[in-house]
This record gives sequence, structure tokens and C-alpha cells, in this order.
Amino acid sequence: MRVLICPDKFAGTLSAPEVAAAVAAGWRETAPADRLDSRPLADGGPGFVEVLGTALPGRRVPVATVDPLGRPVPGEILLTDAAADGTPATAYLESAQACGLHLLTEAERDPRSTTSYGLGVLVVTAVEAGARRLVIGLGGSATNDAGAGLLTALGLVPVDGTGSPLPYGGAALAAVAGLTGAPRLRGVELVAATDVDSPLTGLHGASNVFGPQKGASRADILLLDDALERFAAVLERDLPGCPPGLAAVPGAGAAGGLGAAILALGGRCESGIGIVRRALDLDSALDAADLVISGEGSFDHQSLRGKVVAGVAAAARDRGVPCVVLAGRVSAGRREAAAAGVTEAYSLVDHFGGEEHGGLVRAMAEPAAGLRALAARLATQWSRSG
Repeated sequence: MRVLICPDKFAGTLSAPEVAAAVAAGWRETAPADRLDSRPLADGGPGFVEVLGTALPGRRVPVATVDPLGRPVPGEILLTDAAADGTPATAYLESAQACGLHLLTEAERDPRSTTSYGLGVLVVTAVEAGARRLVIGLGGSATNDAGAGLLTALGLVPVDGTGSPLPYGGAALAAVAGLTGAPRLRGVELVAATDVDSPLTGLHGASNVFGPQKGASRADILLLDDALERFAAVLERDLPGCPPGLAAVPGAGAAGGLGAAILALGGRCESGIGIVRRALDLDSALDAADLVISGEGSFDHQSLRGKVVAGVAAAARDRGVPCVVLAGRVSAGRREAAAAGVTEAYSLVDHFGGEEHGGLVRAMAEPAAGLRALAARLATQWSRSG
């Protein structure tokens, strides 16, 4: 039997390659004769550069940058050369390396003051290295500044009515009156690889939907939403080529509004899982598979809106191939999951006895062991040799 294993990361516990390795090990315990093809995936969030680095010819360049509070943190960019088909020299970057929520403790989360400046450092490094095209993975951010920090690092500084530079963070944008300087981009092409189509502002915007998980109170959300609305108007007015109605453009709200900054600079949004899917030639692997196993830390309603599992399940469904999801926790409705192409879904929390019996604690503490056990059990149900 030909089994394709293509999970996302389990946020906070395992990287996508670690998840794939655990699933493969469990399956082999039951059905060692089966052919396993492991292709860890990412949708633009944490792990984007690592996953692409396993598939694309290029070099990974370490970069010293800063986290959402301005503290030193290591990052890297993946640089690939120009291709024979005309694809320009490309740099792949990951916003989570500099803006990631995982870089902060729970007590440090405050989207009023966190900054995307560190991503700007990565962008400048990629431009200086000679890349003509930048693909920036967006996701898992601790910021809500609509890319104001990113723009500052590029040389385009938000200022108040007196012409003074604003402090970092989304809250300061309530006083934004204009921009000074010019972005140091040398005409590079910008692509935002994102897993969400959220607008920048409004009920479904960056502040309302993702602000709470970044530490925002209800009062903070109202403040931030108004501040981002004001900043979007300034970007439209002062940046030639900025799309009209920026705040409502799908994808503008990705990663705390980083999507809006990239769009304002003349960039575009693309599906993160689509970019990874092409780079890893996932379609060929899907064509050859008898069963597909995907997964992520939390399989919920957001999973069905452009994330890894949704992309994999839809592609498997189109080929008539069953797709099983293994997750830390499963809360997506069965009917919705089935419509998206998911045949079955299993959770580590349930495997370890449910939340009422400590299942969540064990799922966080022993994810690899749990995945191995689930995969071994899955092989008894699905494998011809098992």
C-alpha cells in the first residue's frame, strides 16, 4: 500500500518533519511492507522555510534579527538562484521567525506594542543578497501593527501630525498622519504566502479575529481596529500603487495586517499551501497514493479555510483517495470535514483519555508517542499488509 504522509506542524510541540517521522514510525510497526512517502508541509506560518528548504535547491542563510519586543533572535532566509524557466532569484522568508507568537511568554503578549520590525530586517537582508523575488510566509504572528514595523525597517516610517516617528506597535497607529522616506526594495517582486483571506479591519479583520489569542482585551481590539483603519487610509493616500479599499482586500489581515503592508508595497497574496504544494511536487505524490495522512495541532473550523489540512484533503478528494487527519485536538464538525474531503479524524486528546482524564496534558507532553500509537492503530484498519 502506498501511503502519503503530509502533515503540518503541531504548534508548540512538534515541527512538521517530526510529526511525519512519528506517523511513519507508528505505521511501520504494524505494516512494514507498505511504501511510505513523507512530505511535511507548511502554509506560510512556522516551519515554512524549513519545509521548503528540504525540497528546493538553494542555501539557507542565517540572519540576526529581533523578536516582537525588539530582543535579538536568530532567523534565516532560503535563497534560490534564477531558474532556466525565467523564475528570478528568489528568497523565501518566514514572518514567524521574527514576529511569532511562540517567541513570547503568555505574560508578554500585547499586540498594542509588539512590532513586525524584525521581519523587515529579514526582507532587507534578502534584497541586499540579490533576490529579485521575495516569498514571505505569513502566519503565527504576535503582532497587530499592519506591518508598520516592517515598513520602518525598509525605510518607510509612519509619523504623527508633527512629523515625529511613531512608537512601535499597533496602538500607536491611532495617531498616524503620514509616511516619510522610501522603501529600500530595489524593485523586487513581493509575494505574501498566507493561509487566511481575512480583511485588515472589521468584524472579520485582524484585530477582532486574531487579537484575543495575542493578548488583546475587548477594549484593545476596538482601539487596534480603529488604528489599523486609519493606517490603511494613510497607506492608500501616500503609497503609489497601493490598492484602493486596502482594509477590505482579502488577505490584508494576515499575520496581524502584514498582508496589508505587502499589498500596499505592490505585492500580492498567494495560497501558502499552494506554494509549498508546487515546490514539493505534492500532486505527483497524491497521484500515486492509496491513502493520505495529514494533520495539525488543532483541527477546527479554521483548518477548513485555506490551511494545510484543507488543501491536502481537497486534493485527495478530487482524486478519489481517502484522507485521514491526525491532530492534537479535533473540534471541526464531521459534516464540514467530510465536505472538505476528510474521511476520518483522530485526536491525541481522545487517544489519551479525553480532557477530563488529563488527555490534553499528555497530548502536549507526549505528542510523538501518541502519534506513533495512533498511526500503528490506523495501519491495522487501512493497510492491506497490516
